[in-house]
Amino acid sequence: MNKTSCFSPAHILLPAENIPLEQWGCVACDQFTSDRSYWEKAARTAAGSPSTLNLILPEVYLEESGVTGRIQKIHETMDDYLRTVLTRAVDGFVYVERTEQSGRIRQGLVGKIDLEAYSYAEGAQPEVRPSEHTVESRIPPRMAVRRGASLETPHVMMLADDPDCTLIEPIGAKKDALRKVYEGELMLGGGHIAGWAVEDPALLAQIDAALQGLGRQEVFDARYPQARGTAPLTLAVGDGNHSLASAKAYWEELKQTLPPEQQADHPARWCLAEVCNVHSPAIEIEPIHRVLFNVDCGAVLLALIAWSDSHNAGICFGDARQQSFTLAGPHVANVLSFEHPVAPLTVGTIDAFIEYFMARHIEARVDYVHDEPAVRALCKQGGVAFLLPPFDKSDLFKGIVMGGVLPRKTFSMGHAEEKRYYMECRNILGEE
Repeated sequence: MNKTSCFSPAHILLPAENIPLEQWGCVACDQFTSDRSYWEKAARTAAGSPSTLNLILPEVYLEESGVTGRIQKIHETMDDYLRTVLTRAVDGFVYVERTEQSGRIRQGLVGKIDLEAYSYAEGAQPEVRPSEHTVESRIPPRMAVRRGASLETPHVMMLADDPDCTLIEPIGAKKDALRKVYEGELMLGGGHIAGWAVEDPALLAQIDAALQGLGRQEVFDARYPQARGTAPLTLAVGDGNHSLASAKAYWEELKQTLPPEQQADHPARWCLAEVCNVHSPAIEIEPIHRVLFNVDCGAVLLALIAWSDSHNAGICFGDARQQSFTLAGPHVANVLSFEHPVAPLTVGTIDAFIEYFMARHIEARVDYVHDEPAVRALCKQGGVAFLLPPFDKSDLFKGIVMGGVLPRKTFSMGHAEEKRYYMECRNILGEE
């Protein structure tokens, strides 16, 4: 096995078989950030049983008092779960099948990402790259959870540009010969999930060979001729950009305290993640909408027109121009478009306006919401939304290769309930 692979087998910890999956698995911490009721329901669902909910800090609570106490409790729970709950292990990968709301099955492989093969620094071209601009102010709260933690549990989803289906799909074809390690329903509409242990040395070698093939220079050059000769991209972050960035930031901090021999193999050098094939029919790339709070819809529209005029963006009513979107408030919704947008993607143009607007309206707050029905509900509560057009997933890797990163929160992989649920764990202290 290539020890320097950017994605490799791991010692993956799982809860005891008697722990109900519906209580154990929890949706990603960066979902439902404006919906406290969801997390209250999750707490009621998980009550009385070990749950990954007790290992994370939902972002809805980030601005509340008592965050330090919450993090301390999380660390204590991790230590307890290591001793009493995480009694099973997989030494390799976990092959995952997640049944989405559409009925389609999303396939993935859970293993560990080498943080030395990843960077979120602007202009960097490592094997593993973010898909969106990293907002460094979002890193410290996540680092606070990871700093001193004995466990990690992943919601990071990576994407491979694998049109020939060499990496994941061949493992799925052999799942009947693998040991099933979990199967069941996830809490609060998360749907069905099943996982199998991939531990056979021949399969591990097969996965490694496929991964090395995806990262070969000649393969990269043929796929992206405009970028011929530049450093190949093997994996891109599909979801959880800031979680992976936080793991990287913590590793860079910790690395400075370690002797060279420990830097080479300390468990915090890696981060658990699930890799999926962007070409899978089950992978849908959906836009992430913007919702402004503490603002008046009419004032936003007037400011948008004034901003457009000052930047010659050519805003007009209707969808006849290059970049169209819907501006929606509590009582009205209008389709607008730009004739001369200031950015290549609609989301970039909208973000430029929002930055302008918020600099002049300190009372305003912005949130990023995946589901259109959730956006409409927030509008009824007084929010003002920018509903963005569909995002073509074929542009994802091209955008990263050619442009470095996409605008923050450009796309979402599926609905909120279809995000990766925390399931697997890994010891990042290296202490058994």
